[in-house]
Amino acid sequence: MEVRNRLKELRARHGLTQEALAKAIGVSRQTIIAMEKGRYNPSVQVALLLARVLGEPVESIFWLETSPSNAEGERSL
Repeated sequence: MEVRNRLKELRARHGLTQEALAKAIGVSRQTIIAMEKGRYNPSVQVALLLARVLGEPVESIFWLETSPSNAEGERSL
């Protein structure tokens, strides 16, 4: 399973730069870039701060997606 997100879309919708969003939640701009590209999964604390700043539930920003290549090998949670 992979964690997917709508961070870039939501950030743009709110008119926030990567730098502004990073400052609002206390992380670096590079962290925002990595999350938007799917290379970094945030801690629960960072995810909750993003949800607060963006006015969205965490699960509407981040979700688990099963890739077709490993779908059969995954167990239900």
